[in-house]
Amino acid sequence: MRTAYLDHPGPLPLAHRGFSAAEPENSMAAFAAAVALGFRYVETDVHATRDGVAVAFHDDTLDRVSDGTGRIADLPWSTVARARIAGTEPVPRLDDLLGTWPQLRVNIDVKSAHAIGPLVEAIERTRAHDRVCVASFSDARRRAVERALSRPVTTSAGTGTAARFRVAVATGRGRAVARALGAVDGLQVPERHQRVPVVTAATVAAAHAAGRFVHVWTVNEAADMVRLLDLGVDGIVSDRADVLRDVLAARGQWFGA
Repeated sequence: MRTAYLDHPGPLPLAHRGFSAAEPENSMAAFAAAVALGFRYVETDVHATRDGVAVAFHDDTLDRVSDGTGRIADLPWSTVARARIAGTEPVPRLDDLLGTWPQLRVNIDVKSAHAIGPLVEAIERTRAHDRVCVASFSDARRRAVERALSRPVTTSAGTGTAARFRVAVATGRGRAVARALGAVDGLQVPERHQRVPVVTAATVAAAHAAGRFVHVWTVNEAADMVRLLDLGVDGIVSDRADVLRDVLAARGQWFGA
């Protein structure tokens, strides 16, 4: 481990956008609900406003989940701050999420190139290097964040790296798997992509042989959680934080706060 982020005695339970089945997604209320359940890990996405404020928000526009409108990257923070998620909850700054719970570990998906600089600044300001995992569908965005930070962070592969990993597993060559994964610490992937299995006994074993973790998103049914945990995955990202907690507790693998 390059940082303390993965220092956890069992599979990592990650509350997707907070406890988003109970409170509006990516709101401080959702993150607080996850913390109240005992979660030590949450997942969020990050965008940045026109004036460089990093916000914990999934979409590139305010329209779907809030009473505001417009592309976040085109709006100043003063406008985004007035929007209310589900009509009730303000859009949180990433600094608020990282600063409110100093022990909380946060998986951060970098959603745009515009968010790279503000994300780096937020991590540096809050000195959160040891408690964040930087992920992105774009390997280039993830690498840009790594290069700009003053200290290492845990990282997850982008889609290009994940695709090369799957090809390497198919060849059955361990060294090819390690080369495909490069410097990332692990993989965060769906169980299937367009009906093609991504998380299998073979891919989990190959990742582990290369010293990398496998986290699966977004898993909301208890039976699916059990099946994946039986495969040996290292973490599950779920909207149903309550269900995930109960599944892990029944297996003796819940180590919440």
